[in-house]
Amino acid sequence: MTILTTPRLSLRPLTPADLPAVLAYRNDPEVARYQGWALPATLESVAGLVSDAPLGTPGWVQRGVWAGAGLLGDVALNTDPQRQQAELGVTLAAWAQGQGYAAEALRALMAHAFADLGLHRLHASIDPRNVAVARVLTRLEFRHEGTSLQSYWHRQEWTDDARYALLRSEWTP
Repeated sequence: MTILTTPRLSLRPLTPADLPAVLAYRNDPEVARYQGWALPATLESVAGLVSDAPLGTPGWVQRGVWAGAGLLGDVALNTDPQRQQAELGVTLAAWAQGQGYAAEALRALMAHAFADLGLHRLHASIDPRNVAVARVLTRLEFRHEGTSLQSYWHRQEWTDDARYALLRSEWTP
C-alpha cells in the first residue's frame, strides 16, 4: 500500500467507509461536469475505487486526498509499466477547490511516479472547458500536446479532448 504525504495532505487508499463522501462529491454536478464517470454515481460504481494496490500497479489506482480528518477528493494513476508511462487524474469536492490542493496532490503523485516508480512520462486527458485543471497542469509544467475535436460522446454531446504530458527529463522536483 502506498501512502504519500505533503505538508498539508495525505494521499492514502480509500476504504468502504469513505464511499458515502466519495458519492457526495462525485454526484455534485459542478464536480462531475467534466469527468468521465456515469451519473448518477452509485455505491456499486465507486466500490472499485477501494483498493490497497500500490501506486504503479497496472491500471487505475486511486488515492483519497485528505487534509486532517477530512476527505477532499481523490487522485489516480493509470500505469502502463511496459511503456513506462501513466495517466493521472484528480477530482476534488467543490468546497476544496481553489485552495491549491489539486496541485499539491498531483505534485506528490508526480514525484512518486518519476522518482520512486521510475516512469518515463506522465500524461493527462481533460475536457478543455475545464480551465481550472488546465491551469493546474500548466503550472505543474505539463505541456499541452494537442486537442482532438469532438472526439468522444460525453453527457449527451460531442466533447473535445485536450492532452497534456510531462517527461521525467522535463520534471523539476
